[in-house]
Amino acid sequence: MVWNDFNALKADAKHRMDGTVAILHKEFSGLRTGRASTSLVEPIMVEAYGNKMPMNQVGTIGVPEPRLLTVQVWDRGLTKSVEKAIRDANLGLNPQSDGQLIRIPIPSLTAERRQELAKIAAKYSEEGRIAIRNVRRHCMDELKKLEKDHKISEDQHRDYTAQVQKLTDEYIKKIDATLAHKEQEITQV
Repeated sequence: MVWNDFNALKADAKHRMDGTVAILHKEFSGLRTGRASTSLVEPIMVEAYGNKMPMNQVGTIGVPEPRLLTVQVWDRGLTKSVEKAIRDANLGLNPQSDGQLIRIPIPSLTAERRQELAKIAAKYSEEGRIAIRNVRRHCMDELKKLEKDHKISEDQHRDYTAQVQKLTDEYIKKIDATLAHKEQEITQV
């Protein structure tokens, strides 16, 4: 019974840590690297019909060229809102409207902007590490509770704690590797 409790706890921790890494990948995809990518503007929220909606729900996002994004707005009345949302997103983009088609040229990154993006990436990965550590803390608390309730022995507690720490270290390494890859991508001219 106890082994099943620990396996369930470990599976839950692994699932939550996988979620943290997935969120980090999503945040990194929004960081600009000098190439056009739809993930750059997809999360931008647009004021539409009295609500805030993601960009991909008000128009079709395309990448016709490596340094150009387009948004084909479905409702002509939302064109100004989409342009405003892109400008207000602080991505350093300047959209140009042509009827219902909005062209977004991707300017090349300056050295300062590259450093700024690298710092933002580091901040995202630190938030990811903190989330991983919070999952670990939750597991450790559960293990202490199981030991206190005499459901596991001290030796089992020590073994399970070591397994949770090993899992934590594994996911911290994944986050560090993801950050190193993103920083290389950002600083590459």
